[in-house]
Amino acid sequence: MSEMVENEAATVGNTAGEKIKSSNEAKWYVAHTYSGYENKVKSDIEKTIENRKLQDQILEVAVPVQDVVETKNGAKKTVSRKMFPGYVLINMYMNDVTWYVVRNTRGVTGFVGPESKPVPLTESEMRTLGINAKEVKIDVEVGDTIKVITGAWEGNSGEIKSINEGKQTVTIEVDIFGRATSVEIGFADIQKM
Repeated sequence: MSEMVENEAATVGNTAGEKIKSSNEAKWYVAHTYSGYENKVKSDIEKTIENRKLQDQILEVAVPVQDVVETKNGAKKTVSRKMFPGYVLINMYMNDVTWYVVRNTRGVTGFVGPESKPVPLTESEMRTLGINAKEVKIDVEVGDTIKVITGAWEGNSGEIKSINEGKQTVTIEVDIFGRATSVEIGFADIQKM
């Protein structure tokens, strides 16, 4: 199956006269989508990754959201809003196969870049979005106690409940108003005690 996709991708690249510059490291790219299709595109790409076993080439697909407090009829309500309507962020190794998979997903209109040629986000752009540009390696396990050294939870410490290598985060419980609440902390913001 993946051989067929590679052949299709090579054919498409050659007939369109486009040469996809392969990357030897994973970078974040931005795909433009039809408005309102962001989550559908994310879901479809994730299904394709699973079906074609591309987990080692397309590492993460994200639709960044932020919580916004809205006041409607005098009632405050927190809602999640897409930070970039019409765009999906993809952490992947750029090659003919990954380009083909993303570009030919229903709802994707192209990659962001000159003439729709994919251009990866720079480190400063990723920092602005809150994405860790460099992968952080840390020697911790579930059950270890860590101290938060930077960020909103600086000064707190806790026992690691779970580790997410892909997102580069650990989950600990902190005391908020007398209740234990789970929070995710980035690898770069913690120190093993």
